[in-house]
Amino acid sequence: MTGNRIPTVRLGDGGPEVGVQGLGCMGMSFAYGPSDAEASRASLERALELGVTLYDTADAYGAGENERFLAPFFEAHRDEVVIATKFALSIPPDDPTKRIIRNDEPYVREAVEASLRRLGVDVIDLYYMHRRDVNVPIEETVAVMADLVREGKVKHLGLSEVTGDELRAAQAVHPIAAVQSEWSLFSRDIEAGVVPASRELGVALVPYSPLGRGFLTGAFTDADRDLTADDFRRQHPRFTGDNAAANAALLDPVRTVADAHGATLGQIALAWAQQRAQVHGLPVVPIPGTRKPARVEENTAATGITLTDEELALLEPIASKVAGDRYADMTFASAGRE
Repeated sequence: MTGNRIPTVRLGDGGPEVGVQGLGCMGMSFAYGPSDAEASRASLERALELGVTLYDTADAYGAGENERFLAPFFEAHRDEVVIATKFALSIPPDDPTKRIIRNDEPYVREAVEASLRRLGVDVIDLYYMHRRDVNVPIEETVAVMADLVREGKVKHLGLSEVTGDELRAAQAVHPIAAVQSEWSLFSRDIEAGVVPASRELGVALVPYSPLGRGFLTGAFTDADRDLTADDFRRQHPRFTGDNAAANAALLDPVRTVADAHGATLGQIALAWAQQRAQVHGLPVVPIPGTRKPARVEENTAATGITLTDEELALLEPIASKVAGDRYADMTFASAGRE
């Protein structure tokens, strides 16, 4: 860290310059059980003080509620922040619990206008395709997204949970600043295809859930037992039953490294994620989510931790031993298409 502020990096060739760690804002109004709006607002402000400038949301987070929640903060700090939001997960009016993946032009145009209204801005800094609809050629979707750039509604384009080949096809239509995919000590499938493609094309990686949705911090060990009924982590195979017990045991080497640094488990998980930039030779900006200012301070401090080759080797086998898929429905992830 530079003083109390984290360093910066550019998202891809020609993309925006941001702090080397961003902030995932989903949990402030969606998915992770009860939240405290005042603490969440304080977390946003503290993050900015520490040099976090990339704030990540999506239209699907609380059916637009997360974008609305963030709007006053963005209005107060518009010139200091990079706003990232996403489209593609349509909510059927007759069943708000469902998500339908849509990448067609009418939906993209409807989605961007709705996000602009909720966010209270004239332009979105980084606009992601949240998930891939395999029934729509990715070139067609990116062409629509490129039109949004030309129309001044979007500055930079991003993709989420795509394969290496899909990224190459998209990049041939319009420059892609960043790919957002799950990447952590527990989830490394993107290293097979999209990471090499990103390095080749000059695209940044934005790892979501770099703390394994909190499991890597030791904050909970069994979702069914430790989390509230409305917490969606109870639906993830890795965090319940025998899988949870097996995966909790995988944290032992993380504890060993944490003890050596006088750090928390979460800081080691984040330091590992940040260090992927040097390991793979591309910009990497993890977006851990939190609703507490103290956690923001803890997370950003991880940017100052460098793991040794021996420590990295100790952590290397973890992902191959993880029990359970990332999602109950893996069609929401890119791994099955690689």
